[in-house]
Amino acid sequence: MIRTIEESQITITQLMLPTNSNFSGKIHGGYILSLMDQIAFACASKHSRNYCVTASVNKVDFLNPIEVGELVTLKASINYTGRTSMVIGVRIESENIQTGEKKHCNSSYFTMVAKDENGENVPVPGIILDTKDKVRRFARSIARQEQAKHRSTAFRTSEFKMELYLESLKGQNAQIETIHY
Repeated sequence: MIRTIEESQITITQLMLPTNSNFSGKIHGGYILSLMDQIAFACASKHSRNYCVTASVNKVDFLNPIEVGELVTLKASINYTGRTSMVIGVRIESENIQTGEKKHCNSSYFTMVAKDENGENVPVPGIILDTKDKVRRFARSIARQEQAKHRSTAFRTSEFKMELYLESLKGQNAQIETIHY
């Protein structure tokens, strides 16, 4: 089975309330992460037609603060499909409702896994890649997976080669003293 990306795309807009702010009047990052997880779940579940769980979140950068009273729009789209997993791209923009000014606040990638009623992984439909941008996003997801595999292997205690990294530590806010093995 295969589906178009557009069939599962989700967009939600929500007014940011004081109950979700910190002491400086900015919206809590944790609240935004929760909204991102919800929309990634909705997009993945809509695509797979199964319950989905979050397997990982790839790099979350908070680019601009979100103010109380702004409208926040979250957009989610399938970027990649594996056998039982999907990478959902999530983009957040805020809008000042008085001035109409919009700003990009966050983009992130959620890996979601489809589950059956017994909690077992189930295959997901593939996606149709009919534009250069869709192919780019799919290929980028594959590259991100490869980078993650390399990171987890290179820094595993049994594999870590300290001498390869000592030069990169120079000029950092750390002091190397006697190393105990």
